[in-house]
Amino acid sequence: MLYQLVVFLHVIFVFGYLLAHGVSAAVSFALIKERDIQRIRAMLDLSAASYPTMFISLYAFFISGIIAGFMGGWWARGWIWVSIVLLILIVVLMMVFGGGLYGEARKAAGLRYNVQGKWFPPEPAKSDEEVFAILAKTNPVLLTVIGYGGFAVIAWLMVAKPF
Repeated sequence: MLYQLVVFLHVIFVFGYLLAHGVSAAVSFALIKERDIQRIRAMLDLSAASYPTMFISLYAFFISGIIAGFMGGWWARGWIWVSIVLLILIVVLMMVFGGGLYGEARKAAGLRYNVQGKWFPPEPAKSDEEVFAILAKTNPVLLTVIGYGGFAVIAWLMVAKPF
Protein backbone atom coordinates (compact mmCIF):
# COMPACT_ATOMS: atom_id res chain seq x y z
CA MET A 1 0.00 0.00 0.00
CA LEU A 2 2.81 2.42 0.86
CA TYR A 3 4.53 1.62 -2.46
CA GLN A 4 1.36 2.54 -4.39
CA LEU A 5 1.13 5.80 -2.46
CA VAL A 6 4.73 6.70 -3.34
CA VAL A 7 4.13 5.85 -7.02
CA PHE A 8 0.92 7.90 -6.95
CA LEU A 9 2.80 10.87 -5.47
CA HIS A 10 5.52 10.41 -8.09
CA VAL A 11 2.92 10.67 -10.86
CA ILE A 12 1.22 13.66 -9.19
CA PHE A 13 4.58 15.46 -8.93
CA VAL A 14 5.21 14.74 -12.63
CA PHE A 15 1.81 16.29 -13.42
CA GLY A 16 2.75 19.32 -11.30
CA TYR A 17 6.03 19.66 -13.16
CA LEU A 18 4.36 19.39 -16.56
CA LEU A 19 1.68 21.89 -15.55
CA ALA A 20 4.25 24.44 -14.34
CA HIS A 21 6.57 23.86 -17.28
CA GLY A 22 3.65 24.11 -19.67
CA VAL A 23 3.65 27.84 -18.96
CA SER A 24 7.14 28.14 -20.45
CA ALA A 25 6.21 25.89 -23.36
CA ALA A 26 3.18 28.02 -24.24
CA VAL A 27 5.22 31.21 -23.87
CA SER A 28 7.96 29.85 -26.14
CA PHE A 29 5.45 29.35 -28.96
CA ALA A 30 3.80 32.76 -28.38
CA LEU A 31 7.15 34.57 -28.45
CA ILE A 32 7.88 33.44 -32.02
CA LYS A 33 5.35 35.84 -33.52
CA GLU A 34 5.21 38.57 -30.88
CA ARG A 35 6.61 41.99 -31.85
CA ASP A 36 5.39 44.12 -28.92
CA ILE A 37 8.39 44.37 -26.59
CA GLN A 38 6.21 45.03 -23.55
CA ARG A 39 4.25 41.84 -24.20
CA ILE A 40 7.53 39.96 -24.73
CA ARG A 41 8.78 41.19 -21.34
CA ALA A 42 5.49 40.17 -19.70
CA MET A 43 5.60 36.71 -21.27
CA LEU A 44 9.23 36.18 -20.27
CA ASP A 45 8.33 37.20 -16.70
CA LEU A 46 5.32 34.86 -16.72
CA SER A 47 7.56 32.00 -17.81
CA ALA A 48 10.10 32.78 -15.09
CA ALA A 49 7.32 32.97 -12.47
CA SER A 50 6.65 29.27 -13.07
CA TYR A 51 10.27 28.24 -12.36
CA PRO A 52 9.99 27.75 -8.57
CA THR A 53 6.99 25.41 -8.89
CA MET A 54 8.60 23.68 -11.84
CA PHE A 55 11.87 22.97 -10.03
CA ILE A 56 10.23 21.95 -6.74
CA SER A 57 8.03 19.52 -8.70
CA LEU A 58 11.06 18.24 -10.63
CA TYR A 59 12.96 17.52 -7.43
CA ALA A 60 9.87 15.96 -5.83
CA PHE A 61 9.17 13.61 -8.73
CA PHE A 62 12.84 12.66 -8.99
CA ILE A 63 13.11 11.88 -5.26
CA SER A 64 9.77 10.05 -5.14
CA GLY A 65 10.84 8.03 -8.19
CA ILE A 66 14.10 7.06 -6.47
CA ILE A 67 12.16 6.04 -3.35
CA ALA A 68 9.69 4.02 -5.45
CA GLY A 69 12.65 2.37 -7.18
CA PHE A 70 13.97 1.15 -3.82
CA MET A 71 10.55 0.14 -2.53
CA GLY A 72 9.74 -1.80 -5.69
CA GLY A 73 13.16 -3.40 -5.98
CA TRP A 74 13.61 -2.03 -9.50
CA TRP A 75 17.31 -1.15 -9.34
CA ALA A 76 18.39 -4.46 -10.90
CA ARG A 77 16.23 -3.71 -13.96
CA GLY A 78 17.49 -1.68 -16.89
CA TRP A 79 14.36 0.38 -17.52
CA ILE A 80 14.80 2.48 -14.37
CA TRP A 81 18.39 3.33 -15.27
CA VAL A 82 17.44 4.24 -18.84
CA SER A 83 14.64 6.44 -17.44
CA ILE A 84 17.06 8.31 -15.17
CA VAL A 85 19.58 8.79 -17.98
CA LEU A 86 16.78 10.04 -20.26
CA LEU A 87 15.57 12.50 -17.62
CA ILE A 88 19.09 13.89 -17.19
CA LEU A 89 19.51 14.09 -20.96
CA ILE A 90 16.19 15.92 -21.31
CA VAL A 91 17.18 18.47 -18.64
CA VAL A 92 20.61 19.04 -20.22
CA LEU A 93 19.21 19.38 -23.75
CA MET A 94 16.52 21.78 -22.54
CA MET A 95 19.17 23.94 -20.88
CA VAL A 96 21.38 23.86 -23.99
CA PHE A 97 18.67 24.53 -26.58
CA GLY A 98 16.29 26.62 -24.49
CA GLY A 99 17.50 27.94 -21.17
CA GLY A 100 20.50 29.80 -22.50
CA LEU A 101 18.62 31.57 -25.27
CA TYR A 102 15.66 32.55 -23.13
CA GLY A 103 18.05 33.78 -20.43
CA GLU A 104 19.82 35.82 -23.09
CA ALA A 105 16.47 37.20 -24.27
CA ARG A 106 15.52 38.15 -20.71
CA LYS A 107 18.85 39.95 -20.28
CA ALA A 108 18.48 41.77 -23.62
CA ALA A 109 14.91 42.79 -22.73
CA GLY A 110 16.14 44.45 -19.54
CA LEU A 111 14.76 41.81 -17.17
CA ARG A 112 16.43 39.88 -14.40
CA TYR A 113 18.00 36.85 -16.00
CA ASN A 114 19.26 33.41 -15.12
CA VAL A 115 22.64 31.91 -16.00
CA GLN A 116 23.24 28.31 -14.95
CA GLY A 117 20.69 28.51 -12.14
CA LYS A 118 21.83 31.85 -10.72
CA TRP A 119 19.68 34.98 -11.06
CA PHE A 120 21.19 38.34 -11.93
CA PRO A 121 19.60 41.80 -11.69
CA PRO A 122 18.32 43.53 -14.82
CA GLU A 123 20.74 45.35 -17.07
CA PRO A 124 19.84 48.15 -19.44
CA ALA A 125 17.64 46.84 -22.23
CA LYS A 126 19.08 46.38 -25.69
CA SER A 127 17.20 47.37 -28.82
CA ASP A 128 13.97 45.63 -29.71
CA GLU A 129 15.67 44.25 -32.83
CA GLU A 130 18.34 42.57 -30.69
CA VAL A 131 15.66 40.92 -28.55
CA PHE A 132 13.82 39.78 -31.70
CA ALA A 133 17.08 38.39 -33.12
CA ILE A 134 17.68 36.32 -29.99
CA LEU A 135 14.11 35.01 -29.96
CA ALA A 136 14.44 34.13 -33.66
CA LYS A 137 17.17 31.63 -32.67
CA THR A 138 14.80 29.70 -30.42
CA ASN A 139 13.15 26.50 -31.55
CA PRO A 140 10.10 25.63 -29.44
CA VAL A 141 9.25 22.69 -31.70
CA LEU A 142 12.64 21.10 -30.98
CA LEU A 143 12.18 21.73 -27.26
CA THR A 144 8.73 20.15 -27.38
CA VAL A 145 10.05 17.09 -29.20
CA ILE A 146 12.83 16.71 -26.62
CA GLY A 147 10.58 17.26 -23.60
CA TYR A 148 7.34 15.61 -24.66
CA GLY A 149 9.05 12.84 -26.60
CA GLY A 150 11.46 12.12 -23.77
CA PHE A 151 8.71 12.03 -21.16
CA ALA A 152 6.63 9.77 -23.42
CA VAL A 153 9.51 7.29 -23.63
CA ILE A 154 10.01 7.44 -19.85
CA ALA A 155 6.27 6.87 -19.29
CA TRP A 156 6.39 3.85 -21.61
CA LEU A 157 9.41 2.48 -19.75
CA MET A 158 7.62 2.89 -16.40
CA VAL A 159 4.47 1.15 -17.65
CA ALA A 160 5.96 -1.60 -19.83
CA LYS A 161 9.14 -2.25 -17.79
CA PRO A 162 10.58 -3.99 -20.89
CA PHE A 163 13.97 -4.85 -19.43
